[in-house]
Amino acid sequence: MARTTTAAGAPGRPRSSVDAAVFAATRTTMDELGYARATVDRIAAAAGIAKTTIYRRWPSKGALITAFLVDAFDAPPLEDADPKDGLGPLVRWVAAKIAEPGVGTAFAGVFTDAVNDPALREILSTRLQEPHVLTLQEILGESRQRVLFVVDVVVGTLLHRMGMTGEPMADDDVAALAAMIQRVLD
Repeated sequence: MARTTTAAGAPGRPRSSVDAAVFAATRTTMDELGYARATVDRIAAAAGIAKTTIYRRWPSKGALITAFLVDAFDAPPLEDADPKDGLGPLVRWVAAKIAEPGVGTAFAGVFTDAVNDPALREILSTRLQEPHVLTLQEILGESRQRVLFVVDVVVGTLLHRMGMTGEPMADDDVAALAAMIQRVLD
C-alpha cells in the first residue's frame, strides 16, 4: 500500500485566521471597554483563544494594539490618487479610519502609553508610522520633516477632536483640515 505524505502544518489555527480573530476581538474590546480597561485577557477571551497565543505573537498590549492599527491602516488610497485632488482623499480616509469603532480609542490609548515607554514608541514608529511616511515622501516629493509635520497635524488634530468631544471630526471640518494641509504643501 502506497503512502502519501503531506507537509505537516503548524499546530493550531493558521496564523492569518488567528490574527484576524484577535484583531476583530481587539476592535470590539476597544469599542466596548476603552483602551485602559481592555486587557490582553479580555481580548483573548473575546477571540476565543488562549492568552499565550497572543503573547507568542505580540509581547505586550502595546505591541498588539500597534499590530491592530497597522492592520486597520494597511491600505491607504495612494496608488490611485489624483494629484489634482491633493491630500483631501487621504485626510478623509485617515479621518474615517480613526472614526471606526475601536480604532480611535486604540490609537489614542497606545499613544498615551508610548509617552513613557521608549520600546513602544519604537514599535509605533517603525511599524505604523514609518511605512506611511516613506510612501508620502515619495508621492509628495517632500522632506521627511515636512511629511512628519503633515502626519502630526492630521492625526493629532483628528485624535484631539475625538478625545475632546467623543465624536469623530465632522466632514466639513475634515475638508477644512485637508485644505489647510494642502496650502502648507503648495
